[in-house]
Amino acid sequence: MAKLWGGRFEQESSKLLEDFNASIGFDWQMWREDIQGSIAHARMLHKIGILSESELDSIITGLGQIAREIESGNFVLKNSDEDIHMAIESALSALIGDAGKKLHTARSRNDQVALDFKLFILRANKTLRLKLLSLMQTLLHLSESHTQTLMPGMTHLQHAQPVSLGFHLVAWCCNFMRDILRLESSFKRNNFSPLGSGAIAGTPYNNDRGFVARELGFYAPSLNAMDSVSERDFALDMLYDIAMLMMHISRISEELILWSSTEFGFVTLSDAYSTGSSIMPQKKNPDVPELLRGKSGRAFGNLQSLLVVMKGLPLAYNKDTQEDKEAVFDSIKTANISIEILEQCLATLTFHTQNMLKMAESGHLSATDLADFLVRDCNIPFRDAHHITGRVVAYAQKLGKDISELTQEELKSIDSQIADGAIKVLDLYASMQARNSLGGTASSQVTRQIQELKDFVVTAKRDLEQ
Repeated sequence: MAKLWGGRFEQESSKLLEDFNASIGFDWQMWREDIQGSIAHARMLHKIGILSESELDSIITGLGQIAREIESGNFVLKNSDEDIHMAIESALSALIGDAGKKLHTARSRNDQVALDFKLFILRANKTLRLKLLSLMQTLLHLSESHTQTLMPGMTHLQHAQPVSLGFHLVAWCCNFMRDILRLESSFKRNNFSPLGSGAIAGTPYNNDRGFVARELGFYAPSLNAMDSVSERDFALDMLYDIAMLMMHISRISEELILWSSTEFGFVTLSDAYSTGSSIMPQKKNPDVPELLRGKSGRAFGNLQSLLVVMKGLPLAYNKDTQEDKEAVFDSIKTANISIEILEQCLATLTFHTQNMLKMAESGHLSATDLADFLVRDCNIPFRDAHHITGRVVAYAQKLGKDISELTQEELKSIDSQIADGAIKVLDLYASMQARNSLGGTASSQVTRQIQELKDFVVTAKRDLEQ
């Protein structure tokens, strides 16, 4: 069958070129967007008098039939069609005749592809946000149960200060709130329709680009035709947003891997989300968080690959940008399943709060509280208070104790300036609750943070569903 673009060619394309040039093996995933865009374009062509009422009806009916064939798996994809756009147009013309051949009036594959790809990404953007909101709800539910569960807060992976488990889980949640806000910002920035830009410079037809944009749910048409067919910022934005999301998931996964180890013993992963060893019968491996940690690398690579493709391209459209889609499709698929399995993994997690408390009772987590007490209640300059507290820690170390286990008499024997009441601030629970500043780990503050995040989830879901 002759190519739709083949009028000026005298020779058939080589089979090798067909295989090399074809993108239908992956861009078929945009078939819904292609049909959606074609219907909107056909309605615009009817509005400006290029299609009759009967031609419009025939096109819409034909595209509906093709959609059903694709959904049922009966539509045959051929490399000779090059891409899903040409495949659908060829099938439509074969099905309804000349009316199908009129559909491509006043558009180019350049603006058609840009439209379909943008629609695909914007739809995926909304899906990712909804899944992240569900993940946040799961985390917030867990957080509410642990606003008073003590665990060691760490910096440099060393014991630092006592915090609550709920506080730690809320910190994870804040990562995902920023991911949602980042996706929302990208959506708003890219929600402009390129259709009607033509190949590079617009069209000589009286296109109603505003009509098409409204039909497809865009804010407005894009501004400049040359930019519209050649930019892939919307794809790079999605790849960057997913890379950031996967980086957050990887960091959380790293903590789950540590926490599930014998050395930490903070959590046990559900059997449903763990695997065993082929040789060591006792093993229970944290494969889900390990795979999540690993998959961040492919998300980073996908972003880098498209940046490299785009960095040297002159305006306007170039065939190089056919290489934009596989990276995006892969990252979107990876992000979707990663969010889902992380949520299930967290929802089925068993927390060992006694082990968390036991570990919090080592490492002198309330040392800063003693230094603050010396400044506040004993009128000692902070640098001197820091030095005195260091001596207290060294003393406890020699005894094999945590400073929270020292008596008032022991404290005074180290430095007579340490006033009565010091042992109260060394209590781990009191230390945790003392951090009642905005954003702190005190139970009242964590409850406030949870409520703010719950309000965010409600508002974001409502906005997405409108």
